[in-house]
Amino acid sequence: MTTIRIERDQSLPDDLRVARAQSAPHLGPRILFFSGGSALNGISRQLKRYTFNSMHLITPFDSGGSSQILREAFDMPAVGDLRSRLMALADESVLGQPDVYALFSHRLSKTAPQGDLKSEVARMIAGQHPLISAIAKPMRQLIQTFLDSFGKAVPEDFNYRNASIGNLILAGGYLSNGRALEPVLFLMSKMVDVRGTVRAVVDENLQLGVELSDGSKIISQRLISGKEAPPIDSPIARCFLSDGTSELTASDVELPKRNRTLIEQADVICYPPGSLYSSVVTNLLPGGVGNAIAKRRAPKIYLPSLGADPEALGHRLSDQVLALITPLRADAGADTRPTRLISHVICDRSVPEADCNEVTRQTGIQCHRLPLCAAEKAKYDPTKIAKILVSLD
Repeated sequence: MTTIRIERDQSLPDDLRVARAQSAPHLGPRILFFSGGSALNGISRQLKRYTFNSMHLITPFDSGGSSQILREAFDMPAVGDLRSRLMALADESVLGQPDVYALFSHRLSKTAPQGDLKSEVARMIAGQHPLISAIAKPMRQLIQTFLDSFGKAVPEDFNYRNASIGNLILAGGYLSNGRALEPVLFLMSKMVDVRGTVRAVVDENLQLGVELSDGSKIISQRLISGKEAPPIDSPIARCFLSDGTSELTASDVELPKRNRTLIEQADVICYPPGSLYSSVVTNLLPGGVGNAIAKRRAPKIYLPSLGADPEALGHRLSDQVLALITPLRADAGADTRPTRLISHVICDRSVPEADCNEVTRQTGIQCHRLPLCAAEKAKYDPTKIAKILVSLD
């Protein structure tokens, strides 16, 4: 096989490429996202109209909400963002598995007594709940097996309020498969016919930590994001992974070979909108990520968030770009050109032109301002973004 390098001018969106992808999404481009959180879910739902081959490396370091309750109960990685992305990419048509989708998307009451909620889960385990009985064998039996593993291991004081049943199934599958996420993510993907690949960036139970400009350190995603704790009052200077007490180096947390292979196969690499550090940069910290990205010759796009991000306190667009580049260069080598790690920044026209010019001045990365905002302010139009991404293949 001979490999040649081709450079071309590209229109965005490219109507021909968009039409081709929409007519044959099973042959669509392999677009790789480094992403956690819910910011990408709307775009993912649109993207599956154009490609069934998108790839999502997602942080398992979330420490908020129901994910934190499961982490404390079972000493496991966070699964909420993984389950959320699986649902966003699931086949929601009548040809998919609507009964399984309904179960995985179901949440328990926020206000019902704990005893009632525990009994509801017990009925699911026994196959007596309507959401379970609606699912055909043998899929129903596999789901019950995972829920049974959860039920046998769950602490007596577990808080069931607002729990996602999909998260409980993932937790049970994790326990059933030797405390590994990859097997149960694969099985859940098949159960709801996921139009893409969803994986944890690493299958480890770790925490995200940051060092602020004032020299203080914070460990735990929920203390950084400004959602479940007061927002930080000093800009983030850098972030790192932690075992909960000590800071870990990139060599302590290596990117699995299976995920390195996804990077090597990507037609487009995207750093998508989301909380800058806890949803995006955190996925770039494991050893091997920067090197794999630098080696891959493909468009590498940063889509910065449009709304206010408490984690990006004091950050201009150029600071956000540098926040992405810094851990990647630390892995790929200090002499790695920024354009080998991010080829283009694509943002809405609401971003000041001066901010875009500053990105190019500091890094050499081209920055493009396009009309991408949805009717609802401070959010991208998912269809516009999906069309641009498939145009880059």
